[in-house]
Amino acid sequence: MNQPISKISVLGATGSIGRQTLDVAERQNLRVTAIAAGTNVKAMEEAVRRFRPAFAAMRDETAAEQLKLALADTDTRVAGGEEAVLEAARFDADMTVASIVGIAGLRPCMAAIEAGHDLALANKEALVCGGALVTRAAKEKGVRILPVDSEHSAVYQCLQGHKNKRKILLTASGGPFFGKTRAELADVTVADALAHPNWSMGAKITIDSATMVNKGLELIEACWLFGVDESAIEILVHRQSIVHSMVEFADGAVIAQLGVPDMRVPIAYALLGPDRVDFGAARLDFASLASLTFAQPDEATFPATRLAREVHRAGGSKPIVFNGANEAAVAAFLAGKIKFLAITDLVAQAVADLPAMPVDSIDAILEADRAAREYVEKLQKA
Repeated sequence: MNQPISKISVLGATGSIGRQTLDVAERQNLRVTAIAAGTNVKAMEEAVRRFRPAFAAMRDETAAEQLKLALADTDTRVAGGEEAVLEAARFDADMTVASIVGIAGLRPCMAAIEAGHDLALANKEALVCGGALVTRAAKEKGVRILPVDSEHSAVYQCLQGHKNKRKILLTASGGPFFGKTRAELADVTVADALAHPNWSMGAKITIDSATMVNKGLELIEACWLFGVDESAIEILVHRQSIVHSMVEFADGAVIAQLGVPDMRVPIAYALLGPDRVDFGAARLDFASLASLTFAQPDEATFPATRLAREVHRAGGSKPIVFNGANEAAVAAFLAGKIKFLAITDLVAQAVADLPAMPVDSIDAILEADRAAREYVEKLQKA
């Protein structure tokens, strides 16, 4: 039986997942010992005054100095820079919630595991890029990696008490452009791509949902989390976002986890499961549901899921290139430098052109990531 947790640290505390984690923590009287963020001084000050953590870290050192001045009347110690974020990851806690966006979350995830913390993982890039290293470290330290993404949490919940899984069925909302052709997507704007129909998320993950790269990343992450090959995972577009994912078992039975879209549900399950708590989430009214629909993804228009399967099979540095090239391309799109369809085109070209290299350390992972980003920059200028 898992021991109940009483104190947590939260990395990425000012982002969407971080804020909702703090909401769950407050409702369940969990002590927040440390928090970390990037640059949002105002939100961090509010969080510190609300939760009184012993330690607060800002990746940006200028922001850290501003926060230190703003919190001079409190007992919270403030520090800045990457080492400060790593200190927050290692800080005294039963569980670290890792919700820093992108590969920047890899080192903090490893730091939390090495400190012996269970890891509530909302940073899919840590497993996409460092799956072998992260899972091996967790096994050596005897700590749990608990999924926070709604789809992976759904699979995790469906597996509780059951054996002999045959297939994982990951659902995808399809984003704002489901049913569109490539021609119709040629001139979509950043605002169009950020208009997700069901979920309120940060800009980067929302664009990833629009391109279906997010589902490709989730497929790779699921392989590491649940110890399966990519061929054992099927992706289904489910527009209503009510069925968060499913598992098919050897006897043909399929178990699904359903609910109104609310990220606090998977967050709370990671923190408190297998106990379930009432924190005010909306209830699912089956009588009001007109239908629940499922469709195969259109990989001709949205090739990211097919590409994700290929890079996972290839292994080595290929998944890192996939992720790094995407992060660079999404940043370029958000900055108005490239068009929407160029995101996955650039990712595909980087994956095809950069050779597969073995990766056996964080430094090797970060080097492959750097090479992918630089290659995308080079392709934009060509």
